[in-house]
Amino acid sequence: MTMGAWIGLLVMITSETATLAHVEPFWSWNTPIAWTGFILFADALVFRARGHSWIRSEPREFLCLALTSIPLWLVFEFYNRFIDNWYYVGLPENVALRYFGYAWSFATIWPAIFESAELVAVWRGPSPTRPAHPALPAPPALVAISIAAGAAMLVWPLVWPSRYLAAPVWLGFILVLDPINARLGAESLLADARRGRYDRLVNLAFSGFLCGFLWEFWNYWSRSKWHYTVPIMEHVKLFEMPLPGFLGFPAFALECFTMYVFVRMAFTKLGRTIAL
Repeated sequence: MTMGAWIGLLVMITSETATLAHVEPFWSWNTPIAWTGFILFADALVFRARGHSWIRSEPREFLCLALTSIPLWLVFEFYNRFIDNWYYVGLPENVALRYFGYAWSFATIWPAIFESAELVAVWRGPSPTRPAHPALPAPPALVAISIAAGAAMLVWPLVWPSRYLAAPVWLGFILVLDPINARLGAESLLADARRGRYDRLVNLAFSGFLCGFLWEFWNYWSRSKWHYTVPIMEHVKLFEMPLPGFLGFPAFALECFTMYVFVRMAFTKLGRTIAL
């Protein structure tokens, strides 16, 4: 492993060990510290395998990704006011310190998903060579149905708040934004499918499972943490998460992809290929 990978691994091990021993600041800050270590670890491994990575090759876009991660996650915090699926405990009493912790933690979410997806791609190895061909245009009716269904799913929790409406939130942005991304010529899962390519979808799905497990693992022993109020198998848990909830992490990874591509296309000229 490279020096960067060893540093990232050391950060993760140190933070979790200190958290188990209730040593501050790690006990209260384990989630952002451990995720920072993981991002450094994954990025170094990807760079060694490919010769390019988010941090080493595209630091400007990585910074954009981390900063964009904060408002994008706040979208889900907004929806949580209606579906009430999680809440936080053990947060710093100092307001400035608390919001710094929020920002640091939220800034690691999208980088973690994308770094994990690229790490999965490295582990899976190169996909079989296939003739390159343009994506077939999606039928307009399919695009319209997808956008309408996704919009309905995103509006539903706002007009009828319920703890049972997590799934529409975790799926709605995919159905709304991915067809728009494809229509405007940006990277999209729909365009991949129309080319017969599913590597990105698989890499992101595995990334969701990996990140979901690590989020819950690092959260479980932390002093500052979240608890779930998901009313489905709420007494059958792995760490704090009811088992069915882990099925939402792959969908969340796909949602992270579609949301970031849309925001990047709308507001920046950056154009790094994501999660291949």
